[in-house]
Amino acid sequence: MMKKLIIVLFFLVIALNLSAQDQFTDKRDGNAYKTITIGGVTWMAENLRYMPAGEEANCFDNNKSNIESYGFLYQWKTALTACPDGWRLPTGQDFRNLIDNAEIRDNREKHDSGPNSFKVQLAGMQDFEGTFTEMDESAYYWTSTEYAPGEAEYFSYLIINNKPIVDISRKQDMPDIHGAEKTNKYSVRCIKN
Repeated sequence: MMKKLIIVLFFLVIALNLSAQDQFTDKRDGNAYKTITIGGVTWMAENLRYMPAGEEANCFDNNKSNIESYGFLYQWKTALTACPDGWRLPTGQDFRNLIDNAEIRDNREKHDSGPNSFKVQLAGMQDFEGTFTEMDESAYYWTSTEYAPGEAEYFSYLIINNKPIVDISRKQDMPDIHGAEKTNKYSVRCIKN
């Protein structure tokens, strides 16, 4: 009886993990992305690797070998339209809900994560002056939330003193920090409509 119970539990755990993680293929370029459903919302579990026409997206250091692991970095205007049909750029509230419902981890951790684990890729960023920084140290993700004509909200995951710091930019902090300039280039994770 105990053996049957263990077998049933084993298959139940596998079924739950398979339902939590799936895959989506972008018809525009054939890129396949793992997905994860957390709190009833389906997220891409990888950074977007779609290259739109124009100059508002780059791979880190303009090195194409970084695309597979880190995806592209996008200006905010491009990020708004970069997600495939049926997907969209998350709002700041979507990221807040994610923080409340998920364990946020980074790609330095090699072991498998649980069904409510959201793994960020430490892709760094490109600032408004064109400087690439912070690869393997931080992740910045655009939200669709606009603060002002030149500024937008972003989600960040920073490694400081070897400890992760998860944050959402706040409009009231903008006079004191840089980072929300729409011409910065950050990663994109899409959520399903």
